[in-house]
Amino acid sequence: MSLANGRSYLAIPGPSVMPESVLRAMHRAAPNIYEGELIALTESLFPDLKKVARTDGHVAIYIGNGHAIWEAALANIVGPGDVVLVPATGSFGHGWADVATGLGAEAQVIDFGTSNPIDPDQVADALQADKGHRIKAVLGTHVDTSSSIKTDMAMLRRALDAAGHPALLLADCIASMGCDRFEMDRNGIDIAIAASQKGLMVPPGIGFVFLNDKARARRAAMPRVSRYWDWEPRINPERYYQYFCGTAPTHHLYGLRAALDLIHDEGIEHVWSRHEVLARAIWAAVDAWGQGGPIRLNVAEEKNRSHAVTSLAIGAEHGTRLRRWCQDQAGLTLGIGLGMSTAEDPDGDGFFRFGHMGHVNAQMIMGLLATVQTGMVALGIPHGRGGIEAASTVIAGATR
Repeated sequence: MSLANGRSYLAIPGPSVMPESVLRAMHRAAPNIYEGELIALTESLFPDLKKVARTDGHVAIYIGNGHAIWEAALANIVGPGDVVLVPATGSFGHGWADVATGLGAEAQVIDFGTSNPIDPDQVADALQADKGHRIKAVLGTHVDTSSSIKTDMAMLRRALDAAGHPALLLADCIASMGCDRFEMDRNGIDIAIAASQKGLMVPPGIGFVFLNDKARARRAAMPRVSRYWDWEPRINPERYYQYFCGTAPTHHLYGLRAALDLIHDEGIEHVWSRHEVLARAIWAAVDAWGQGGPIRLNVAEEKNRSHAVTSLAIGAEHGTRLRRWCQDQAGLTLGIGLGMSTAEDPDGDGFFRFGHMGHVNAQMIMGLLATVQTGMVALGIPHGRGGIEAASTVIAGATR
């Protein structure tokens, strides 16, 4: 008998759970796109977006998903014959490299696999070897949504500075913005990208490129940039339509205004802390379950784990069965093991992911964990005792 009737919980790593205030803000008739409240609302977004990214630089808004924002950032700074260095920690690093290749650039990928963090010495060696400075950008994925590896972006900045290399440092914060601590200016990031559908709690459809003056100087040196991707009119428009190179994504902007209000009312430091506590509760439960069964966290060291998404392994015979039980019997949807296939498990059936980003709280995470534990019981998957208790201890300790 299925017990999935009722409100379901989409616990995948994006699109994330959308707050009621965001949904209400978007539930309206189309506004005037030439004058009136939409223009003032749009202009209010830019300073608040920059507060989330911790930058005094600039931000351009694009209509598109994360892949579009990869291209938006690169189209302004690299062209045919340029080289980008990509230290990859999962499938999304490889995806960004592929976008660079599509623009005619050469992608020099250092593949660290799907469970290991970046080795800064290998990055430093690649930069030192580039005597002619053909490398124009280093593409760092702050959090890879497939592997859940978190990269120390300040470490990449140190590698660039130590090599005396002029390449721009880019950070893919699509999975991490508004979840994991990220401070663009403090960490020496030249360009950061984000999208609406994860920590920013808005439906998929808009994305953001944050950039500093060094990045603008590189753009100015480009022989040509696509009219649509060019960020200059978007950050310094003469007319409103130039913010978006055409019609504005009207309802997304209303939703984003409501989402930013939530973030700033809570305070970004508290947002980061909330995500950290909930992530540690998940890790504690999985560690306990793993004492008596096959389930394990994909990333061994805590410092390399994201606070927004957790990738797990449980064995090819269990992963898909557990995901489907949670969805069909309990109304909980977990993320697939994206990009985590192995020779022994070519379909990635033994991997899955918890999305715990954005509009999530303690009772939601405890419900997620209790459902997963119940699924393991129902399916006869071996696991250790005390998972829920371990998570409870983490959350209780944080609220004292």
